Amino acid sequence: MECSVANIFKEETVEDIYAMAFSKGVETEQHPMPPLVSVLMASYNHEKYVEEAVLSIVNQKGVSIELIVIDDGSTDNSDAILKRLSKEYKFTYIHRENKGLIATMNELLSMAKGKYFSTFASDDIMAEGRLQEQSNYLNNHPECPICFGQIVVIDEQGNHSGKKDPRYTRAIPQITFEEFFLGEKEIHGCTEMIRLDVFRQMGGYDTEFPFEDFPLWLKFLQEYKKLPVLSTLCCYYRIHSSNMSNNSTLMYGTFLEVLKRYKNHALYKKAVKIWKSHWYSHLAYHNKGEAIKRLPQLCSFSLDFFKRFPKLFIPKKLLKG
Repeated sequence: MECSVANIFKEETVEDIYAMAFSKGVETEQHPMPPLVSVLMASYNHEKYVEEAVLSIVNQKGVSIELIVIDDGSTDNSDAILKRLSKEYKFTYIHRENKGLIATMNELLSMAKGKYFSTFASDDIMAEGRLQEQSNYLNNHPECPICFGQIVVIDEQGNHSGKKDPRYTRAIPQITFEEFFLGEKEIHGCTEMIRLDVFRQMGGYDTEFPFEDFPLWLKFLQEYKKLPVLSTLCCYYRIHSSNMSNNSTLMYGTFLEVLKRYKNHALYKKAVKIWKSHWYSHLAYHNKGEAIKRLPQLCSFSLDFFKRFPKLFIPKKLLKG
């Protein structure tokens, strides 16, 4: 598959840094291979999960990686766990006062040295072989700045069905700006692998919004028109009470604020109606009282809303979510 913006990565007449480092290392045995992939982890109050998350990263095979972890002022036992693990597995670890997710992500980004990077949450589990498969794909498709993959949802204890989440398999093999803008296809942030130089050129993470992925994917898709989504299982994504996605007001409210940046797009009004209907659908399943309260804000004369309106009157146990 090819991305729509061609020749963005033109060949340069310089030695490849990885081949050069390997050559020097063979000759002197004193020059370690630069990491091909930087894995960036922002940790916050995940003492129950963070060790499993770290081990799933450091045990990746077939690719040179660096792991960088910043604990963003955790108040639980995360710092002690990460200090122990960083000594044992020799990864970069910083513990400091709380600055918030976006500030932490940009700080991690400033430290990265890989050709590619992936961010990873401290409560998830990285799928075996994921970094090798995605880096191979980007190596073989130098015109693409980023690729995504698939997730399996797990609960607090790590139990799962083994089936990839169909919300994200629908995006295989690619997703376009229009499909994402209108919510027709979805991509999951824990499955990303991105070219570091391109991402830095694009300005890093947006400090205007409380979470990073939705505005970022729209920015990439506006620039590149379509992006590859692999069938590769990348992450066992953990669902628990502290997930940011449980705060629908924050999540969908942010989505609508991000969409305002594209208010001159021909599909803007349609997109707003669709995302409002998604917000209503989420509430009608999880919090019917809040769904009733927000009806004046979220209702619209659109097929998307009318298809979801009956969820308000159906018991949760009979709904799929």
